[in-house]
Amino acid sequence: MTVTTSTACSRALGDELRRLRETCTDLGGAHMAMRLGWHPSKVTNIEKGKARASEIDLVQFLTMCDKDIDFFENFRRRYKYAFDEYVVQVHEELRTVAFAESTATTITSYSARGIPGLVQTPEYADALYRVGGFVAEERIPNLVRFRIERQAILRRHDRPTCVFFVHELALRQKVGDNQIMEDQYARMLFSGLDIRIVPADVVVPSSGCVLWSYEKAASVVYCEADLVNVFVQDPGAIARTRLLFDHLEQVALDAGQSRTKLAEYVSPPREEFDGRGPRLA
Repeated sequence: MTVTTSTACSRALGDELRRLRETCTDLGGAHMAMRLGWHPSKVTNIEKGKARASEIDLVQFLTMCDKDIDFFENFRRRYKYAFDEYVVQVHEELRTVAFAESTATTITSYSARGIPGLVQTPEYADALYRVGGFVAEERIPNLVRFRIERQAILRRHDRPTCVFFVHELALRQKVGDNQIMEDQYARMLFSGLDIRIVPADVVVPSSGCVLWSYEKAASVVYCEADLVNVFVQDPGAIARTRLLFDHLEQVALDAGQSRTKLAEYVSPPREEFDGRGPRLA
């Protein structure tokens, strides 16, 4: 077992091992370690993603959980790069995203092309998944449900401190029909969240990202592309991302101005632009 710096992916997979132990055995962490002939701290560190388990460690652990070779191979594949500073996952592997944001103390995001997932309405999320054909139609209901369930962190008494920077051009992207857009604007306006609008004429050299910060772990940058999710824990990349958010803080509307801008969009969208207010692209 090698002790190393934890990552968002290693912590999520470690938590998956913990849940396997709790659901597939009747053993606590200390008793599991005793059965395996390990020091108790070894189970703790692996389950918290603080230490990289060897393949033999994983075989022994998963065998105790009554998992077969196919399960082991699948887990080993996901675990292989979990401690790297750059990790790429396919969109289907959403557990890491949910775990990373649910354990963060602060979440700062910038959205250039759409509404942030944590403030989307179910109807907007459904319509967005149907654009472009990247997602099989039969999977969309489950993806929408998962996205909305993730929003529960915003209702916790100890919810993370969140700031959502949204480019005005993202507001103008018509996703679904006019009613879906009007409801989405209203959701943002009345959410009580810190949503900051970046004016349409401001150029931002970023397609969007999220910065998760933690009390006792290194920060993580998350980028969502069309086909993959990328998790970054490279210190240089983290520093550059912080500079991006410092810049956004300067160019974005303040909280009051952002609410005023959102209020303009809450009115039913017009099909034609008459020069007196925002329109949908």
